[in-house]
Amino acid sequence: MRRTVFLAAAACASLLSPHYVLADQAASSTEAANPVDPKSVDALRKMGTYLQSLKSFGVTTQLTAERVLEDGQKLQHAAEAELQVARPNKLRAKLATANNQREILYDGKTVVLYSPAQKYYSSLDWNGSIGELATGLQRKYGVELPLADLFLWGTAEAPFDKIESAMNAGQDLVDGEVCDHYAFREGQLDWQIWILAGAKPLPRKVVITNRADEARPQSVSTINWNLNAHASASSFSFSAPKGSKKIEIVPMKTN
Repeated sequence: MRRTVFLAAAACASLLSPHYVLADQAASSTEAANPVDPKSVDALRKMGTYLQSLKSFGVTTQLTAERVLEDGQKLQHAAEAELQVARPNKLRAKLATANNQREILYDGKTVVLYSPAQKYYSSLDWNGSIGELATGLQRKYGVELPLADLFLWGTAEAPFDKIESAMNAGQDLVDGEVCDHYAFREGQLDWQIWILAGAKPLPRKVVITNRADEARPQSVSTINWNLNAHASASSFSFSAPKGSKKIEIVPMKTN
């Protein structure tokens, strides 16, 4: 089986009005003349600045991803994630699929990875921002923090230097809310993002297409926000449940 692209789901066919088709053609012509639209990149910068300004919030996401079999048939799988955040350094994240659950807790001093079904947990001394936590866990231990990019946009880690093309694809609805739709290309990945229009430029949907695979598998993430969420300090601390077992988390081997 080929590898799964894991951020979200299959694309839906759209019924486009003649006006929309003309707008899309105009965007394509603009893209050919100028592959990287500065205004589209600037929209990412503004989104990142706004995300970094949020001090306390809750966010949930529904993820679907395609897995491609050897004969080319695609299978779709789903996952859900929920985050509670208190900047600069408190996080509680839950990730659930039909067969697995995982929790990550960070109180600014210690990060804990917990598997409720197996009752295994690991802990590490840690300090720094949530963005630094996301980057460090991935690079050193291969642990992916759900929605990690939310904590990187608006920082020096934001991957602007990797963008090869960028375009404004107009506006669409995401769960009834008007969003500005942008499309980008980086290497073998095409990705689209829908950013809430108006004074609160929140990312509401992300679609990633893997062009390295001829089947073009996609992943889709729809993101929902609660900007009024205020979790207590105890929400980010871990108390080992009865019967749980502590295990060591081992850094990835490097060549």
